[in-house]
This record gives sequence, C-alpha cells and structure tokens, in this order.
Amino acid sequence: MAVSSPDQAFAAAKAKDAARKSAEFASTDPTTVTGDFTNFLKTVAKSPALITGYSKILKSAGYYNGKITSKYSAALAKAFIDAEKDRALVAQANPISREDFYKQLEPTGTGGTAGPTVVTDITAYTPESAKMLIQSVIKDTLGRNATDAEIKKYTSGLKKIQQQAGSTTTYKTVGGKQIRTTTPGISEQQYLIDQVSGTDEGKANKVLGFYETFMNALGGR
Repeated sequence: MAVSSPDQAFAAAKAKDAARKSAEFASTDPTTVTGDFTNFLKTVAKSPALITGYSKILKSAGYYNGKITSKYSAALAKAFIDAEKDRALVAQANPISREDFYKQLEPTGTGGTAGPTVVTDITAYTPESAKMLIQSVIKDTLGRNATDAEIKKYTSGLKKIQQQAGSTTTYKTVGGKQIRTTTPGISEQQYLIDQVSGTDEGKANKVLGFYETFMNALGGR
C-alpha cells in the first residue's frame, strides 16, 4: 500500500510495531502453546503426588499463594502458567528445560518437598560474660556492684532463658532468591533489669529516683 502522507506513514509504522510485539509475546506466552506445555499440565493434573510436589515448589518460589494440595485447581494452573512464562523468558537467552527450571525453584537442600530451613542461634554465657552483664545491670539499676550471691543467682537465671533468648532465622527460597528472616528472642539485659527492679531494693530505688526527679522539678535541690 502506497503511503501518501506523514499521518499514513506513522499509522503504518505503529501497526507494524504492534504486530512485532504481538509476535514476541506469542513466542513467550505458554498459553499459546497447545502441545508440550498442555501435555505437561495434563500429566500433572492426573497425579495427586505430582500436584502436591509442584504446589510446594511453586509456593516456595512465590508463584502460588494457596495451600499445599493434591488437587489441581485454577490457582495452581495460573501458577504453572506464570512459571512457564518466566522459563520462556529465560530460555530466550539461555535455553533451559522445564525440568531444570523447576529444579532451580526448589528450596535448597529440600528437594522441593520440605518447608523452609530454620536456624536458632543461642548465646551461651560463660561465667565471665554473665558476670559482666549482671554487674552492668545492677550498677545501672541499683547504683552499686553485684554481690557474689546475686551473680550466682542471675547467672542461673540466664541459663534458664537461653532457649527463649535465642534468635530464630528462617531461610526460604522465593523466585530463585533466598530470603532470610530473623526473629529475635527475649532480651537477656531486659530480663535482668526486670528481675533486679522487682526486688525490694529495686522498688525502693525506683521510688527514690521518682522522688529525686520530683524535687529537682520543684527546684528543691
């Protein structure tokens, strides 16, 4: 078709670009594939074991947000399609089979069948490190050094809360990336402050502190 004006030339170029983009999308959109990908989905849909395994992999990789299931569903089908689109995009630069692509999505060391890896970090206080922490807390709270009896008592308390004070780190693979989430445990220092503040001396010292603050506010000291 002959182009007789700038507007027609622009329209022709725009139509050509739209056709090019449509062709590129079709080449990477698995929904246009009626052979290999469809057969793969049919095979999975017939096997509860495969559905369960793939639902775990897709969920850990962030494609699927539903419950781990042995039943094929629309949500799971959409997750397969989204994963296949990403595989097709990767394959444009680096050809990769569907099997290898799903292997990359599997959580490290789990084979795609286990949950995220959880690590608990616990601080085991030595007598010296426990003494330093206890001395610091009592000095700040009561204004004096800790006695031998207090060090023995609170060191025993620190040992009892070690499990609760430990931080928990969860490792999970999402979209081929490993995400690390750390949840801290209770604070050993705050635990000691609460214990010391709860003694008769601690309570009296707290009242005295309030009194001194009050007098300072009145200009009495």
